[in-house]
Amino acid sequence: MKALLFALLLVLPLSWASAQDLEFHPPASAADPAAAAVMRDLATRILPVYQENDQDRYLKNLSALQLVARNFTGAWATRQSLRDRRKSSEARKPLSSSIIYDMYVQARDVEAEKGTPFDRGFAQAYRDTVSKLSDQDAYNVTGWLALPVSGFQEVVQRTFDQWRSKGSIPQVDAVDLIWNYLVFDAYRSFHPLIAALNEEDDGRRYVKDYDVLIDTPEHESISAIMVRPKDDTKPLPTLLEFTIYVDARTFARECAAHGYVGIVAFTRGERRSRGKVLPYEHDGEDARAVIDWIAKQNWSDGRVGMYGGTYSGFAAWAALARHPPAALKAIAATSATAPGIDLPMLNNIVRNSAYRWSGCVSGEKDFDDKTCADDARWRQLDEDWYRSGKSYRDLDRWLGGHNVIFHTWLDHPSYDRYWQKLIPFREGFAHINIPVLQTAGYYALGEAGTLYYFTEHYKYDPHANHTLLIGPYDDGSMQHGAPVNLQGYQVDQAALVDLRELRYQWFDSIFKGAEKPALLQGRVNYEVMGSNEWRHVASLEAMGTGTMRLYLDAGAGAEYGHRLLKRKPAKPTYVQQVVDFKDRSDADWTAPTGVQSHSLQLHDAIAFVSEPLQAAAELGGLFSGKLDFTVNKMDLDLNMTLYELLPSGEYLKLFEPAYEFRASYVHDPVNRRLLHAGERQHLTFRSDRLMSRKLEPGTRLLVVLGVNKRADRQINYGTGAPVNDENIDDARIPLKVRWYSDSYIDLPVAK
Repeated sequence: MKALLFALLLVLPLSWASAQDLEFHPPASAADPAAAAVMRDLATRILPVYQENDQDRYLKNLSALQLVARNFTGAWATRQSLRDRRKSSEARKPLSSSIIYDMYVQARDVEAEKGTPFDRGFAQAYRDTVSKLSDQDAYNVTGWLALPVSGFQEVVQRTFDQWRSKGSIPQVDAVDLIWNYLVFDAYRSFHPLIAALNEEDDGRRYVKDYDVLIDTPEHESISAIMVRPKDDTKPLPTLLEFTIYVDARTFARECAAHGYVGIVAFTRGERRSRGKVLPYEHDGEDARAVIDWIAKQNWSDGRVGMYGGTYSGFAAWAALARHPPAALKAIAATSATAPGIDLPMLNNIVRNSAYRWSGCVSGEKDFDDKTCADDARWRQLDEDWYRSGKSYRDLDRWLGGHNVIFHTWLDHPSYDRYWQKLIPFREGFAHINIPVLQTAGYYALGEAGTLYYFTEHYKYDPHANHTLLIGPYDDGSMQHGAPVNLQGYQVDQAALVDLRELRYQWFDSIFKGAEKPALLQGRVNYEVMGSNEWRHVASLEAMGTGTMRLYLDAGAGAEYGHRLLKRKPAKPTYVQQVVDFKDRSDADWTAPTGVQSHSLQLHDAIAFVSEPLQAAAELGGLFSGKLDFTVNKMDLDLNMTLYELLPSGEYLKLFEPAYEFRASYVHDPVNRRLLHAGERQHLTFRSDRLMSRKLEPGTRLLVVLGVNKRADRQINYGTGAPVNDENIDDARIPLKVRWYSDSYIDLPVAK
């Protein structure tokens, strides 16, 4: 939501007038009735002196000043002049949210000139404007109009607070404030009308059915909603999302606005469907039943595309687990979950969040809505279990319940047949001959699943039609929009792509004969952070055709720990690391968030830093390496994070979250292979975290190598016994590791 609010505010013009200060004393609250008079006074004082060389910018700002000054007739004339100028200059540009203020000023003008109540005037302006728009443009406008007032109020409140103690405000900032206040004031005026007006417009455009029930061959029923264009006279292709999230926003109407039938189907036990919710277990066969049902409807042209993120992305792949349904012609998945690969465990390490998630989505006893939403409660429960030293299998007993689904998952700690049957496995990928689009982010938890599907598909079918797009995004970027600022990192302009719109363009190239989007011209399409450019290559390996090898040396690396060396040290050295699993004083430790930050927080970890780079370099791809070590245990869970250390002293993560892996499964997620306690040994690895970054001269690379010991994860005590059954009694002897200087990481570098 914040990204949408920010995107809407981006259309508001900035003033570049002189920095003349104006006396200004804002009220305590943006919602204070006195605020209108204060802002009107401010706008009235700016109007006689406001100047701007850019005529379009001048007219936009002038209309805002006039509206806040309550000169509605003047504002109406100004907006008409602006619209006349836009007719030619913006004829081919996407519709902008300035249309909202045209409707608003029209309503205020007829209120001032004719005495028409604002509600009636705005409703008429809405109907006059929105009825003439295409379905797609109307979908965008109605979405903008439905944004909550609270976000705009917060912007005004922050600005009031910023200038309250100063007593004056520069004119350039005053004009920006005028715009922010206008947006807030307009939205709180028309927002109570929007739901009914949007529903009225939808009734003219679409056929909606929120109570569809679809029978399956197993005599179950699947609940679904359907939205399709009302006036289309020919059968249409259908876009289907299959999901477990009943309360999440659905995109069926958005699909219909793009000329498709939009169907959202829900797992067994959700909405009108009877039965118990069992995550993952029946979704593949049920999605296939929904696809078969769609193909038989008179409004269907027999072609179906599946789409969605995380769970819905999994469901699309689950539908392909056996022979693909004939009607399924394409899938577009974002951060698609791969059960057994990245959830409930990632690289065989189970996360406590899987317990919470499984109980909440399946409606287990004691998992009500309030409990599921209480982050502080779950964090405290993690800490309490961690301090108790109980085994991981006792996690839910410690919490006071018994989650059957979670325990079933714990019974399958390797990627065994239980998991393999849920999605395509090995040669099963060879049968997938439909186009696939996957999107993910360098900072998305779901990246691991995405890369699993991508690499396995090409491994078993080198000629697969499978496209990957990845950039500086997190898991929410597809749904909420690519962020301008991602956790402290200023995202390149080139990466600010409308990812959902790109998905429709891709579907259009398959179902409507449109051109494939240029951004998807390669099998792998990725944004190079810091370069403001996209690259298009044929494989993950082609992202970086060279290698930068850096050795983990014990020598001191100034204040940053140890050294990363480009050459293997002439004299063998090692770094000693000791982790005491009995120590639970760190129960409240949480992993630091933020892509770019001012500090580095180590936890049971060692840092290695390189010398400043002498020349620019472009990293791209999956890093790999070899660890040369001795350990006094038979297993351990490791994590590795890479940073760019900027000349400013800030740390920029090259991916997030950390690459985590269980040593005994690093070569084979199906079969556990224990370490040799007390013996020097090698462990080669290839990460599942993709990165791409342009490194400037003077920056340094920093590797953080750590042992997993935290309250929100399984704890691997290293006995070699099943990790779920180990407890603090197995921690009598601390973990001791020697990392030898033969250890290295290989960073892929573009040549």
